[in-house]
Amino acid sequence: MPPTPLPQPPAAAAALVRHYIGLLSAAGVPSSSSSLRALLPIHARAVLLGVAANPAFATRLLAAAAPCSLAYARRVFDAAPRRDAYMWNTLLRAHAHAQAPAGSTAGGALQLYKRMRAAGVAPDCYTYPIVLPACAAARAPRLGRAAHGDAVRFALAEDGFVHSALIAMYCQEGDVADAEQVFLAAAAVGARTVVSWTAMVAGYAQNCLFGQAVTVFGAMVAQGMLPNEITLISFLPCLQGQECLAAGEMVHGFVVKLGFDANLPLVNALIAMYGKCGSITAAKELFDGMAAHTVVSWNTMVAMYEQNGDGVRAIKFFHRMLSEKVGFDAVTLVSVLSACTRQGALETGKWVHELARSRGLDTDARIGNVLVDMYAKCGEIAYARQAFDGLREPGVVSWSAMISAYANHGEPEEALNLFSAMKDQGVKPNSFTLTAVLVACGHSGLVDEGLAIFNSIVRDYHISPTLENYACMVDMLGRAGRLVEAYEIIRGMSMQPDKCIWGAFLGGCRLHGNLELAEFVAKDLFQSGSNDVTFYVLMANMYFEAGMLEDAERTRRAMKEMELKKTAGHSLVCTSRGRRAIMK
Repeated sequence: MPPTPLPQPPAAAAALVRHYIGLLSAAGVPSSSSSLRALLPIHARAVLLGVAANPAFATRLLAAAAPCSLAYARRVFDAAPRRDAYMWNTLLRAHAHAQAPAGSTAGGALQLYKRMRAAGVAPDCYTYPIVLPACAAARAPRLGRAAHGDAVRFALAEDGFVHSALIAMYCQEGDVADAEQVFLAAAAVGARTVVSWTAMVAGYAQNCLFGQAVTVFGAMVAQGMLPNEITLISFLPCLQGQECLAAGEMVHGFVVKLGFDANLPLVNALIAMYGKCGSITAAKELFDGMAAHTVVSWNTMVAMYEQNGDGVRAIKFFHRMLSEKVGFDAVTLVSVLSACTRQGALETGKWVHELARSRGLDTDARIGNVLVDMYAKCGEIAYARQAFDGLREPGVVSWSAMISAYANHGEPEEALNLFSAMKDQGVKPNSFTLTAVLVACGHSGLVDEGLAIFNSIVRDYHISPTLENYACMVDMLGRAGRLVEAYEIIRGMSMQPDKCIWGAFLGGCRLHGNLELAEFVAKDLFQSGSNDVTFYVLMANMYFEAGMLEDAERTRRAMKEMELKKTAGHSLVCTSRGRRAIMK
């Protein structure tokens, strides 16, 4: 039997409620089991005195308990006599922010939202900024659209935070067109805020639509809407390449002008931007001028050197991190291992691998993937397989990397066996998997098998072939002498063939001495204005091998007149005296 509350006069009861609400406020917002224990005696005494049934007290208790214990918060919620939208929102937020896998917490929040709607409680403008991100996290697009309909029905869709959450949800699901419709609808009623502009810029950036992000950011500034720190952090990754350096410097000016230059995440984003735009000096100056560095700052510098092809400096910067007692994480090691791959620094890579193992990071999927790639490219296929086998749950990237390693090391049977094992495990292949499998089939002469796999992946998994996939198909057919089939595949492509595809085709023509077909294709390429040096070199070599020396000389003369030069290839060889580049 629960204790019978002690009766109180109305005035005394109101004062008692205020007193116990004050005690909850004094207890602070709990975030651990010890702070939760401070709430329990207050709650117990409130139950005894009849205060716990008061809606104001129950609401305040729920808000205090929710950040710490979801189970306790739910008991408080279930015991509340009346539950308004605020209480539902508080518990929704607790579910969405609970410390558990994102999908499970989001799923709990969505189940609670369904209960809220079934109970007849009208949501408010604070409900949907919680529910809509949960729909995206739980990968529940149908429920997301239903929530959008509810927001329209309750006349909440024009609220700034609600339509910003709608834009973010659709972009996270890849439905950029729907996000644009929400963004345009907000403009029609004059409801655009800096939050909605930021959501649209971030959405384009997340979907790698950098041109559209630049356009929207420019329109935002042109309309007099000043960006905030989040806008700039979202926008800066869109600036890549030397042609974007001027725009990046303009954004840097915004940062200084608006007084955001003390914001560490924003400064880190500026360093990354300068690195991607090729201005390493500016990135280094910005890093050196920071009052304090976070691990992200150091990671950004290591990644910048690696991405700009300076693996040696990336590794040296990592050594500097260690010497200055700066902590590192999985992101650091991914960049360092990528630098080792680029430099062919196998021994350094093994040392970093051991460092990852000593910190328990070697089972991280990101590190496992780059370890497979590093060992494979350094010729250590057995170590690559060990790294792959050490992963708890290898994903499609891990499987694809290992299949590619076998394919590129002349072990096509192992590659195809692993591909079969991948399908048996229920892992869905992607376009990179298809590339690796086609390379394996091409190197082993299994052309019919390659064609069957290509068609089955496109048909069964609804994967749209990439240019690289088509290049592999053409190369595979060309090696087998099935040039007419290769040409038909090129002509049937839904996209414009690039130089890799035509280069693979001409390479097949050269391999099988089909000068007539090569000339037919090369004539079209040259007339269309394609001045790729690879085509001219292939044709000159074919003419020379066919004894047509005048045509070979004519082709080489055309190359010279157009100032076309073939880029020399190079290999890195490790010796006792260090690494040496051999040009070819």
